[in-house]
Parts: sequence; C-alpha cells; structure tokens
Amino acid sequence: MADIFQNNTVTHFPDISKINFKSIEKKYLKVILLNIGIVFTILFVAAFMVDYKNLLELKQHSIGLYLIVFIMLLITLFVKIVGFKKRKYAVREKDISYKKGLFFRTLTTVPFNRIQHVEIDQGPISRYFNLVTLSVFTAGDSSDDLKISGLVKEEAVQIKEFISNQIDG
Repeated sequence: MADIFQNNTVTHFPDISKINFKSIEKKYLKVILLNIGIVFTILFVAAFMVDYKNLLELKQHSIGLYLIVFIMLLITLFVKIVGFKKRKYAVREKDISYKKGLFFRTLTTVPFNRIQHVEIDQGPISRYFNLVTLSVFTAGDSSDDLKISGLVKEEAVQIKEFISNQIDG
C-alpha cells in the first residue's frame, strides 16, 4: 500500500491588501448618530432624574455628573464618526471581507465554502433610510461570523443571492 498523503507547502498567498474595498453607505452614519442621540438622551434624562430627586446625594457634584455624560457623548461621537470611514467591505469570487475599527482594527474574511446561510435584517431607523444589515453564518457557531451594517437593501439582496449561488455551486 503506497503512502498517498501529501502536505504541500503553500508558497503563494492571495494578497488581501490589494482588495478594492467598498465603503458603507453614507446614510448609515445618520443611523449611527440617531442611535447615539437616543442613548445619550436617555442618559441625560437619567442624570437629570438622579440630580432632581437627589437619589445618590450628589447635589454638590451634579455639574460633574452632567459633564461626565457630555464627555462620554463627545468621545462616542468622535470614535463613531472617525471610525465610520474605516468600515469597508469586499465581495470577491470566493469570499467576502469586512474591515472596521478605529483603534482596534479588524479584518474578517469568510470563504463561501464555509458559509451555512445568509440573513438580511432591518431595524426601524435603518428602514427609514432603506438600509439593512447582512449577516453571514458559518458552520459550528450559532452567532453570525460576519455582519455588515449599512448596506442599501437592493445591494444586500444582490450580495445574498450571489453568495447563495456560490454556496449551491
């Protein structure tokens, strides 16, 4: 019986740095800003209630409480606005890639032969702007492995159909 197992050394890797990534739809920044506005409005109302009802007996530090929430708002706005430009995706012949992050940058690539299914979700604010989130699921994990938010609905449907066709072969 001949030994047929071979483990060849890979010498040529596809260069992922030369992918032409496509930016997320600019309208998605409005969705992000609206979500931040809702969250920080709730935080300011909570800070007001704490101050007004003197729940934590912070009367002498109430300005500091508002200042902390305001500084958190500024930091969140900075990170989200500057980080928005880093959100990009690419669909190639055999995989889909997504990169994001301002301080902690991530690049996720999922080959089509690992994908189990693809979903398109749409929240209420995103629905107003005709934007969706494309989620890609691979085998062996219950959570999505790649999630691209802020795609135009028609484009996301095309990507989903393309991936489904590639999966089915």
